[in-house]
Amino acid sequence: MSILIKNGTLVTMNPRREVFQGDIYIEGDRIAAIGNTPATACRVIDAAGQLVIPGLIQPHIHLCQSLFRGRADDMELLDWLRLRIWPLEGAHDADSLYYSALLGIGELFLSGTTTIVDMETVHHTGAAIEAIAASGIRALTGKVMMDFGEDVPDSLKETTAASLKESVELLEKWHGYDNGRIQYSFAPRFVVSCTEDLLLEVRDLARHYGVKIHTHASENRGECALVEKLHKRRNVLYLDDIGLTGPGLILVHCIWLSEEEKDILARTGTKVVHCPSSNLKMASGICPVPDLLRRGTVVSLAADGAPCNNNLDAFMEMRLAALIQKPLHGPTAMPAPLVFEMATLGGARAVGMEKEIGSLEVGKKADLALVSLEGLHTQPADGIDIYTQLVYQARGTDVTLTMVDGRIVMENRQLQTIDANEVRKKASEAVRRVARRAGLA
Repeated sequence: MSILIKNGTLVTMNPRREVFQGDIYIEGDRIAAIGNTPATACRVIDAAGQLVIPGLIQPHIHLCQSLFRGRADDMELLDWLRLRIWPLEGAHDADSLYYSALLGIGELFLSGTTTIVDMETVHHTGAAIEAIAASGIRALTGKVMMDFGEDVPDSLKETTAASLKESVELLEKWHGYDNGRIQYSFAPRFVVSCTEDLLLEVRDLARHYGVKIHTHASENRGECALVEKLHKRRNVLYLDDIGLTGPGLILVHCIWLSEEEKDILARTGTKVVHCPSSNLKMASGICPVPDLLRRGTVVSLAADGAPCNNNLDAFMEMRLAALIQKPLHGPTAMPAPLVFEMATLGGARAVGMEKEIGSLEVGKKADLALVSLEGLHTQPADGIDIYTQLVYQARGTDVTLTMVDGRIVMENRQLQTIDANEVRKKASEAVRRVARRAGLA
């Protein structure tokens, strides 16, 4: 299948950061030509008046929580987990998890996200991966691992051995599926819900299989205090001491860091994911992104989960990431081109796929989105910097087409691989069932 997208403004994010009006030719799952393209293709799409951008990449999403949107508002992290999210996650069944995943993926497609790193819950992860497989999204995903914690409900408790066994079984079944579109990543939830034995085994297994580790750290002062109580060290210091830091670790939040911890992240090549909406809503704090970037740390952007956001729109995350640093560091602290890079190439670097995704270049995967500039909120458009339009003005609802692996998954605001009406119906039925089971109906 070949697709020719004509007359769009290409925001390439290539090494020269070229932006120009032209065509892009897609053959199969790859970009075959840019600029001077074949005159014909199986499908021709006129993108006049639209931006063609690399697909947005969010390296921290909880698809298992999409069902719980609006059910855990105005709470701080630890109460949010103990009183709402953990009981609800523990009440999932395979069917509810499947439709929770589809609900989240549909929202992501409608706002131009093509790749995610997904952290599931303890049970039924296979059902969520089935939804990922059916939908066409590119994902690193993994079952959450929790073998410790006083406040963890019985419905989420698991033994170290069982957690490791199920994770490896899922990895061996799904890692590399569909020519690598789905990859597995080990997902210990955070230090306070994992034994050291589990974390050490995860470290060794990730190295053995050559996969990523995806976990939270230093999001909340209460969490940091618990880590210091348990291990007599700060969060990142502890992770470094046990050998978890490094290029294969995707570490989410990283708000409450010492200078030594910032140095460790830079020295080890650990990847940091910034989730501005989530951090603001739960009053967790503000990640020191400018400081981390100055030290050479790769920082990317993500929405986190629907109950702590309450949406998965990467455009909102870009805008907030740019704005929240300015009162602290000045108006030039987070310029729009840098923020857009965090949402594209930064995400690609986080998942170790910068040679495959994150920019529009010949030979790379055909993961992209079309963004309309016709809305009144993007006018007047003449003479305005493209990155300004994308970061400060555009919205997820301006996305008119999303493509993953050369496959159109959303076009003209209509999902192509997900039945939106079925998802609405099944998600509503599922959340009622799950909330009753959790005692939160």
